[in-house]
Amino acid sequence: MTVVDNDLAECTRLSRELNATVVNGDGSYSTTLEDAGAIGMDVLLAMTPLDQDNLVICQIALLHFGINRSFALVNDPENEEVFRKFGIQAFSTSGIIASLIEQQLMLDGITNLILLGGGKVNITEVLVKANFPVAGQTLHEIPFPNDALVSVVIRNHEPIIPRGGTILLEGDRVVLVTLAGSHGKALKIITGEGM
Repeated sequence: MTVVDNDLAECTRLSRELNATVVNGDGSYSTTLEDAGAIGMDVLLAMTPLDQDNLVICQIALLHFGINRSFALVNDPENEEVFRKFGIQAFSTSGIIASLIEQQLMLDGITNLILLGGGKVNITEVLVKANFPVAGQTLHEIPFPNDALVSVVIRNHEPIIPRGGTILLEGDRVVLVTLAGSHGKALKIITGEGM
């Protein structure tokens, strides 16, 4: 991993705290990216506070260095579409926060959302409520996607390794492991939200 920052003091701090190469310079210049080893890199992440700089950095990465996978922080959510038109995966902190709040409001009782494998694997703990469609069903009866599984059921503070015949009860805490593409569907199956 290589980090580029134009603040020398920040570079000094980062070089002490990270197990990474730290380059002092402006990432919107191709010479700086070249010094950072952009030739042959697989992924670039642009996270400056200026959207126009992030767009330029990602464009240089693609056009000058052939880096096809670039991600950019978009400080103004209205700019996300512009980035996507240029083939840049864009994310905004306000969008992420809004999504987390929406998920929390929709799915009260879901905790410990952990992402593993670069965001490809989700581990979630869900409190089973009486009105959930899975309450009273065996795991075998629940139509989970193939890439989703209940790895642990915590009942009365005791962990249970579930089998197909394990019945989910109100008050159980279900530890759900899913691939990213099935996460939302599996949560909807458990909670009944949006079904």
